[in-house]
Amino acid sequence: MSNLKKKILFTFSGFVKKAKGRGKKLGFPTANIQIPLDLPEGIYVGYTQHKEKKHPSLIFIGSPITFKEFDKKAEIYILDYSNEIYDEFLEVEVLKKIRDNMKFDSKEALIEQMKKDEEEGREYFKL
Repeated sequence: MSNLKKKILFTFSGFVKKAKGRGKKLGFPTANIQIPLDLPEGIYVGYTQHKEKKHPSLIFIGSPITFKEFDKKAEIYILDYSNEIYDEFLEVEVLKKIRDNMKFDSKEALIEQMKKDEEEGREYFKL
């Protein structure tokens, strides 16, 4: 199935807000967007449109419970993208759920899982 024919589960959009920079410190810089509370939690693959171009992405929707935070948000890791996009508008198409949100016992365990999530995302997009 071509990427153009992949079914969209749901979409959301918003402006990128500066957060704590934790994703970048973990090796996965993310764009943080406030979202409607009714979006289903989990880790997904999808496309993020920045300006006129769509980029393959991993999308976290939920509360970062590993770090004892409980405010729901979206964190988008745009694959192979390094531009600064604070205060930029993004549109996100969510295509497939990879897994549920989980609490990890350590930062290292979280990083290992994030690497697996990235591998699955790259397989999905054939990158």
